[in-house]
Amino acid sequence: MTLAALSAVPLSGVAAPAAADTAAGRAAATWLAGEFDDGALPGPFGGPDWGLTIDGILALSATGVAAPTRQAATAQVAAHVRAYNSYDDWGIPGFTDGGATAKLLYAAAAAGADPTAFGGFDLRAETLSLIAGADAGHQRGRITSRTTADSGPDASNTFDQSFAVLGLARSGDLPPATVDFLLRQQCAAGGFRLYPDTVDGPSPSCDEQADALLDVDSTAMAVQALLAAADAGAGGAADAAGRAADWLVAQQHPDGSFGGSGPTTGANSNSTGLAGQALAAAGRDTAATRAADALRALQLTTANGGAAAADAGAVAYNTTEFTAGVQAGIADTGRDQWRRATAQALLGLVQVPLGRIGLDPPPSPEPTPTGTVTPTSSPTATATPTGTAPPTPTGSPTPGTPTPTGTAPASPTPSGSAGATPQTPAPTTPAVVPEPTPTGGLPRTGAAIVSYVLVAALLVGVGVLLLVLTRRRAT
Repeated sequence: MTLAALSAVPLSGVAAPAAADTAAGRAAATWLAGEFDDGALPGPFGGPDWGLTIDGILALSATGVAAPTRQAATAQVAAHVRAYNSYDDWGIPGFTDGGATAKLLYAAAAAGADPTAFGGFDLRAETLSLIAGADAGHQRGRITSRTTADSGPDASNTFDQSFAVLGLARSGDLPPATVDFLLRQQCAAGGFRLYPDTVDGPSPSCDEQADALLDVDSTAMAVQALLAAADAGAGGAADAAGRAADWLVAQQHPDGSFGGSGPTTGANSNSTGLAGQALAAAGRDTAATRAADALRALQLTTANGGAAAADAGAVAYNTTEFTAGVQAGIADTGRDQWRRATAQALLGLVQVPLGRIGLDPPPSPEPTPTGTVTPTSSPTATATPTGTAPPTPTGSPTPGTPTPTGTAPASPTPSGSAGATPQTPAPTTPAVVPEPTPTGGLPRTGAAIVSYVLVAALLVGVGVLLLVLTRRRAT
């Protein structure tokens, strides 16, 4: 038995964001559109980062900004499906990344493309083939990766599961088992754990794992996936999303910000963007507004940007990076972090739920507050090419968490993190793989720093195999 697919009927109960937040979100998207190079967002070491590019597509779709740039990026991702969800480019055939495949499925649907014929691939069929069946016991319904002896073990996580639920709900009937597995990742307290696996193997549920670490980013992703599932008729999904939203409210800092877990514990814009987006989707309007206020405090404008005024619209990962940018501008070595932070942060400003991007119209443009960059509906994307290194396959989380550039990679993936967005295998930054992302957003949203470490290891000569075994998608 399956649940009905989402319809194009606007989701009730989601309040429109404040005019200042809408304008800030569009300004952020306008800046991000200018960072695209030949239809893709570059990774930290040059070359396209397909996980991050997907996050950029979602950002532009949510705001309605730069339609030509979004369309060109969607075409590029469609042309590089296998570069993102497999290790084919690394000479390791037979591996398929479950989280990256699910994120591709969701992204294709959200961008208005046909997910059953995206770049010549039926992403819905591929995703369904990676869902664990009844013979998997308590792992039934889990999105998994097809592994090989050379690829290492499966590392799918809650970011991946959320993308699977979102993608399947947006592309056809939603298998109840996928929702049930996601529900089992929720602890009695309301929050969700990032990883279903422990050192002793997969645990049946969050409550049965004594040391389960609840994660803001994973919870934010799960809230939005469950709301989409509820919209498709899944019983119990709405109640679980409500309890998770209440848990998120309890984690909010006095200034409205959020932190992830692990290396992204500190307040950051990735986690705040994901949490704010989820809170708005769940009707926690006061908390969502406070999160948006915290995000605008990290956004460069022509008035407060100082040495980085030319990059008005960009959102810093945290206050330390914001101050550094104002004082010295955004260095080339740190630009990647700003891209990742901005892609996820603006989701908490425009507050269009992941389940509704591409279905509901973006928030209506409002006059830009004084001192902010003036957003245009379709800015010309003339990103400065970064490097000449060939494209590196990268996976991405969720909605994902940007990896701070200029600092040691330590970001849990969503475009998954301890609040980041998981991403597909990619030596640069996973977009669907769980990794520690210094943002706590699409998981570990945005990008995974672990991926960066792996890439660094590769550059140093540690070897492609080590990179493949440890890398995953990121937000």
